[in-house]
Amino acid sequence: MKDAPARQIGRVALAAAVVGLLGAGPAAAVESAAVSSPQTTVSLISEAAAIAPGEPFRLGLRQVIAPGWHTYWSNPGDAGAPPELAFDLPKNASASDLSFPAPERIPYGPLVNFGYEGEVVLPLTVTPPADLQPGQRFEIRADGYWLVCADICIPEEDSFHLDLPVEAAARPAPDTAALFTAAEAALPRSSPWQATAGFEGDAGVLQLSGEMLTPGSVTEAFFFPAASGVLDHAAPQELHLAPGTLSLSLTRAKGELPPRLDGVIAVTDAAGSRSSYVVSSELGAVPVVASTPALPLWQAAAFAVLGGLLLNLMPCVFPILAMKAVGIAALSGARNGVVRGHAASYTAGVLVSFLALGGLLLLLKAAGAVAGWGFQFTSPVFVAAMAWLMLAVGLNLSGVYAMGRPVTAGGKLADRSGHLGSFATGALAVLVATPCTAPFMAAAIGAAFAMPPAATLAVFAAMGLGMAAPYALLAFAPGLARLLPRPGLWMERLKQVLAFPMYGAAIWLAWVLTVQAGADGVLLVLAGALLIAFAAWALGVAQGAAPRGRIVGQCTAGVATAIALALLPQLGSSAVGPALAETGAPGTERWSEARVAALQAEGRPVFVNFTAAWCITCKVNEGVALETAATRAAFEAAGVVTLEGDWTSGDPVISAFLERHGREGVPLYLLYPAGGGAPTVLPQILTQSIVLQALEPAAARTTTARAMSAQG
Repeated sequence: MKDAPARQIGRVALAAAVVGLLGAGPAAAVESAAVSSPQTTVSLISEAAAIAPGEPFRLGLRQVIAPGWHTYWSNPGDAGAPPELAFDLPKNASASDLSFPAPERIPYGPLVNFGYEGEVVLPLTVTPPADLQPGQRFEIRADGYWLVCADICIPEEDSFHLDLPVEAAARPAPDTAALFTAAEAALPRSSPWQATAGFEGDAGVLQLSGEMLTPGSVTEAFFFPAASGVLDHAAPQELHLAPGTLSLSLTRAKGELPPRLDGVIAVTDAAGSRSSYVVSSELGAVPVVASTPALPLWQAAAFAVLGGLLLNLMPCVFPILAMKAVGIAALSGARNGVVRGHAASYTAGVLVSFLALGGLLLLLKAAGAVAGWGFQFTSPVFVAAMAWLMLAVGLNLSGVYAMGRPVTAGGKLADRSGHLGSFATGALAVLVATPCTAPFMAAAIGAAFAMPPAATLAVFAAMGLGMAAPYALLAFAPGLARLLPRPGLWMERLKQVLAFPMYGAAIWLAWVLTVQAGADGVLLVLAGALLIAFAAWALGVAQGAAPRGRIVGQCTAGVATAIALALLPQLGSSAVGPALAETGAPGTERWSEARVAALQAEGRPVFVNFTAAWCITCKVNEGVALETAATRAAFEAAGVVTLEGDWTSGDPVISAFLERHGREGVPLYLLYPAGGGAPTVLPQILTQSIVLQALEPAAARTTTARAMSAQG
């Protein structure tokens, strides 16, 4: 009796082993026995664990290639041979040719081959006979040949065998699903662009025209010809981009050109994602390579001046108006030279900051990074530092401590400290303005980055000049300052009142961190704010103390500030990224290009809101135009699905998409029609009437469709 439990355990183990072996049968049947050599491991895999009569299914030639070796594309390039499969299938069954993912360029001396390294699956489609019966087996035999090369080339060949069960309904094989999904994603797609190509002598051009081809949207492109002997494979293909146009320079091979140029173009976008497309064009005259920006320099500069001027009216700059107002009031009654000097200092601060920002963006783009207008606010470290700076400025305006020397009794400013303060005010105005986008700015910035670097910086300087224009006017007409009331007690009260917009800006930036870095990030920024406030208080006490007390107070303030700054690296590591469930409007889905395409295919119009938690323009638009009861009702009536692209933490996929639409920042509003087609781009500054008017065509189509459905 004591052995009974042991016998029971043994029976259970035996049953489990039998079940495991039976369960392992179908998984093992979806891949043939592998053919291995020191260079490759090759097998035939099936997407189906069981097939249905007459229903096509996919097989794949799977090649796992040893480091340093490669196999070949359908056009192997200057040397090599593509893989081949010859099938022996049951009667009335058929197999398609192998499909080839876009290859890589594999240079070898003066030659360039087209092929694959690492691992590749070459899929094909098999159609079984319709007269198969469930319970039967479908036997597949194939003879394969492939060439594998490194410093030497070794031809390899062998036979593959698969035996798949026939069932009433096809059954997918989970073990190979990921391999076929990856293979499908790597296959070239139909090109969404119109292709034209031509040669003049040995030099030629392949040009693609269509939407979403803009300067900055593509970092690399290469054309792989379908046939050998058409192009010089080793010749460089120079990339030119203009809004709506991509051009590649080509060099022909020796010999006669075919009437058409067919092949695959592989395109890498700014986010590093590689896609490939089948292109075909009759050969004709050489297309003109378009390389001019969307706007000429003079027009981009004019738009930049207007955009910079209007930036003063945007809500993100309102806190800085406090500092401007105090500075202008202090100039009342001052000498003309003093007024001009401070107006010039403020203007210089704005211009230098705009030029520095433009130069930094150029350097980041040259390094392959994706950065646009307001990119620094995608970093929680920068947002926290700005929140502390806003708090420090507010405490200064409240009188907790003083910066520089005060205004003299006669109304004259102490020149050195006053000019430095004016310059710093201009620089700070630029920093806090970057979360906002004013009208005309998007076109100016988008055009600027299609220009040479010097022209790009000129556009940024024009934008700075526009922003500084109201204050710079005092440099040309200093007498305007005499129209202001004389400095007095009212000015001190004004300073104290205007401290509160700065505190409000600090609170807003702390809220932005709830999206970027979560609760832990907010705790860190509040702890840092406490230290900054303590440092300001200690500095203020020191400014009215004896020399020894000043030293103690200044050292205390410095230590507290240093401890606060030491928190910033921890804040960067605590970033969690935006959560749409917390930031998006009710009923809003997360944006992706695939989701837009799927909804359009379903016959649904789509509205996409590209926004960020730190973008004040975005939030104002949402409050006054997008989230009103009338707009929500209009969306529902038109059957519009709303998607949100949250750029709060600088999503590189969104950054690349913005660049493809000629934008360097948010907001961007797109309304896609049902059934497919290009979107309507709404203005950056929205009103409810603008949104409702844009929705009218979609609403009319939805009403008609519903009426026809009711009649049917």
